[in-house]
Amino acid sequence: MNTFQEKTLESKHFKNEDFTGKSFNGSTLIKCVFENCNISNVSLVYTNFQEVVFNNCKIMGIDFSKINTFLIDFTFKNSAISLSSFSNLMLKNITFESCDIHDCDFFKTDLSKSKFHNSSLKGSRFQMANLSFADFQTARNYTIDPTQNTIKKIKVSFPELIGLLDCFNIEIM
Repeated sequence: MNTFQEKTLESKHFKNEDFTGKSFNGSTLIKCVFENCNISNVSLVYTNFQEVVFNNCKIMGIDFSKINTFLIDFTFKNSAISLSSFSNLMLKNITFESCDIHDCDFFKTDLSKSKFHNSSLKGSRFQMANLSFADFQTARNYTIDPTQNTIKKIKVSFPELIGLLDCFNIEIM
């Protein structure tokens, strides 16, 4: 199994690579771009992300909650993210642009001022998350319980606003 463990990778551009099952444990990624890559079932224990971009990637089965929590900075664009956990992280100002974020966990995640532009959140779970000032205006397929999350000044649009009312079992005609 090839690994990228305990390495510092700076200004690397990975294109069309399959990282399935690889390990980045203990590594630092600085100003790296992953483009058209398969990043499934990758181990990221204590991995540090600084200005990392995932563009048009398949990201599946990743436990981001185990990464180094100091100065997290990554962006997701046009990526399919599924069965992954972003729990217990400070992800203020993170951007998900045109992503399918399906069946992911955001428990106790600080997503304040984050953007979910043109992204689908089907089956993703938010609980005890801070979504203050987060931008869901062009997001879709989300369900967020306002009694279980902080939603101060959250930006949403109609008809997706209904995703904030699902927990109340209200029939909207």
